[in-house]
Amino acid sequence: MTRHARLLNGLLLGALALGVCTPGWTAGFKAARIYIEYNSSANDLGFHVFLDGENWKVLRIVNPAGTTIFEVSGRAGYADLGLTELFFEGAEPSLDEFPLQDLLALFPEGRYRLLGETVGGARLASTATLTHAVPEGPSVSAEVDDDTVTIRWNPVTEPPEGFPRRRVNIVGYQIIADAFQVTLPASSTEVTLPREFVESLPPGEHPFEVLAIEAGGNQTITEGFFDTE
Repeated sequence: MTRHARLLNGLLLGALALGVCTPGWTAGFKAARIYIEYNSSANDLGFHVFLDGENWKVLRIVNPAGTTIFEVSGRAGYADLGLTELFFEGAEPSLDEFPLQDLLALFPEGRYRLLGETVGGARLASTATLTHAVPEGPSVSAEVDDDTVTIRWNPVTEPPEGFPRRRVNIVGYQIIADAFQVTLPASSTEVTLPREFVESLPPGEHPFEVLAIEAGGNQTITEGFFDTE
């Protein structure tokens, strides 16, 4: 994914997965998410993590089976000052080469624990729930009329073919076209790019993406293109 980490749309949807404090620990992270990102155009899939907390220096992520799957600690200056946000993307193998069921088995559904420690020695604990409810990629199109570009998509209501048959509840769509991006409510099916932005683009083909975002945090990307003269 990485295109500016979708401006961490975890911040936009953070209320879906706020950290929950575990009894016996001092506090939780402000936000904690683990989610799937599927690119329907490239047919690849990865597992990503976003968290936000104040002055933490140690982090460990434990899966539902109790296995530590990620661990990091700040050294030198970071050990003294601490860290706040952390976002990272897992590798996104092609499903043509890495079978979907094998990939999902590596990250089972359930509650993942995020355990940390602050610079001051306070212990942090939050949980983030991972689901396998992956939305189908939206069908997209673009219409260009002089300096007006309108991007459209069809509402998403189902998982992709061959994915687990989970209930899909779309909470929003994120549209990215070069430097322009916006997140719209689930009722939206189109967006018109600002004329000033379109006029700033050089002539030629320009990519865009539409992300369907599911209530559990998983998201699916469909890529498209439009031409400017």
